[in-house]
Amino acid sequence: MYMYLKCRIMGEESDPRWEGKAVVELADTNAEVAWSVLEDFCSLHKWIPLDTCYQLEGILGKPGLIRYCASTIVDDVEKTSVVKWAKEKLLAIDPVERCLTYEVVENNMGFKSYVGTFRVLSMEGDGCKIEWEFVCDPVEGWSLEGLKSYVEYSLEFMKKNIELAYNKAP
Repeated sequence: MYMYLKCRIMGEESDPRWEGKAVVELADTNAEVAWSVLEDFCSLHKWIPLDTCYQLEGILGKPGLIRYCASTIVDDVEKTSVVKWAKEKLLAIDPVERCLTYEVVENNMGFKSYVGTFRVLSMEGDGCKIEWEFVCDPVEGWSLEGLKSYVEYSLEFMKKNIELAYNKAP
């Protein structure tokens, strides 16, 4: 896996934007299988470390669909827990190109503007790549390295879960 992340200035110096792209390769998983995981927009909790992900409104598989994602974060020092959540809207989905784009429309995690795109690309043989790209405003309470680490960890977690679910030896 490799991670590409940079901070780019768009327009004025007062308008910094974070952009990132992470890629994992699944050598023994074909693109159609990996796409079946991603195109099910409301099942993200099955593949990355989330407590829940479900449909709030809209039609499954259609732009405009809004999902709710949440996880409980425990502070071992303070002995407290808080639910971190986001509502995410599916902006575009293309099963032929195997890509989808979504945005965070509401959250308590510090995101002001965030748009992400997932792509599944075929590789030689039976393997595929999953790409996760994003562009966002700097995130309140996060560092650029912290967001990078989260994206990288989540995509690696997804890879392992897909491989476990679909590449079981007989």
